[in-house]
Amino acid sequence: MTTFEIEDTYYAPFFNKIKISIERGEGIYVWDEAGKKYTDLTSGWGVTSIGHIHPVIQQALIEQGRKIIQTPNSGLTYSPERAKLLLLLKNILPSGIKSLFFTNSGTESVDAAIKLSRKIKGKATIISAKRGFHGRTSQAFAATSQADNSESTAPVPLNVFVPYNDVTAIKRAITGETAAVLLEPVQGEGGVIVPDDSYLPAVSELCRKKNVYLIIDEVQTGFYRTGPAFACNRPGIKPDFITMAKGIAGGFPFGAIAMSDDVTARIKAGDHGGTFCGNPIGCAVSFAVIRHMIETDIEQNVLNTGRTALRRLNEWKTRYPDRISDVRGKGLLLAIEFSDKEVVERINRTSLENGLILNCKSNNIIRLFPALNITGQEMTQALDKLESIINKVITGDNK
Repeated sequence: MTTFEIEDTYYAPFFNKIKISIERGEGIYVWDEAGKKYTDLTSGWGVTSIGHIHPVIQQALIEQGRKIIQTPNSGLTYSPERAKLLLLLKNILPSGIKSLFFTNSGTESVDAAIKLSRKIKGKATIISAKRGFHGRTSQAFAATSQADNSESTAPVPLNVFVPYNDVTAIKRAITGETAAVLLEPVQGEGGVIVPDDSYLPAVSELCRKKNVYLIIDEVQTGFYRTGPAFACNRPGIKPDFITMAKGIAGGFPFGAIAMSDDVTARIKAGDHGGTFCGNPIGCAVSFAVIRHMIETDIEQNVLNTGRTALRRLNEWKTRYPDRISDVRGKGLLLAIEFSDKEVVERINRTSLENGLILNCKSNNIIRLFPALNITGQEMTQALDKLESIINKVITGDNK
């Protein structure tokens, strides 16, 4: 049986699969089993933050793999690798963050933040934004309002959804039963929706006045995706929880939840836990990835490359105003919104045929979020190819 046949037969059908089987990768490039080369503009959904099989990740895996992978008694014992990572993260997290706990994924981090908010506040309601996405475990999924999710979940009366980028809507939604407000700094799965600069500071102030926790979901935006280490690390924003994962370990399954002084003072042993959380090998890889990002000033590369790329996307919008309705983004989290979903389908299909892997959202949006260390030349070459494909599809040369 081929790889396709085996997966189609035995792998749970939760995804609408793409008929390519990726065997290996290097940097922003991957190769399928037949040896065809592709440019990856999805970075594994924002995970391979410093490219595929980066040497610092390989080295961390080898060195730590020779020492220990999982400590005895799991989280009950101390780990020098965990301690190193904690100190490194404290240097880049916003002020007012007291402690961290490591998880295996972003949805686990969000789930923990929701659970702890409800426990500490003694209240149940979580306010989140329409078109937001926070994961697929029960509590994180319940706080996600996208249509394809809400149609298939059980009723969730303890979750309230409001328009994104609307402080007044949050103010109206807060009641005596509200435990927390849960927001993304930029809505990634929702189509790369960038709010006004004043939005999060205003929400933060509102949460303080109303004695409600603020959970900032940085699973996709964290670790320099939009430029700074964390998108919420700006004046006026004081999160009680920051959830993170994806780029934190460059492709190794890992996540974390950061908590404010107030939250840390109110939790106790047994409130949360996990077997693999903060395991030495995950911590070692995460430390190597984040240290590499800092040492190579990846923030500047993201800002420069993202700015140049967005400028070019705007040129396409000007050229095809009837077909491209909007372009937007921050750093290397970018989106091209088309007026016709069939155009997007043809662009995506043609891109795959020409060795370019894209991510399509909401039927009419192409999301671009490559590795954060993509070079200017690599980005130019990728956009050259995408531009050629868009031109052919829109002008009717490629049906």
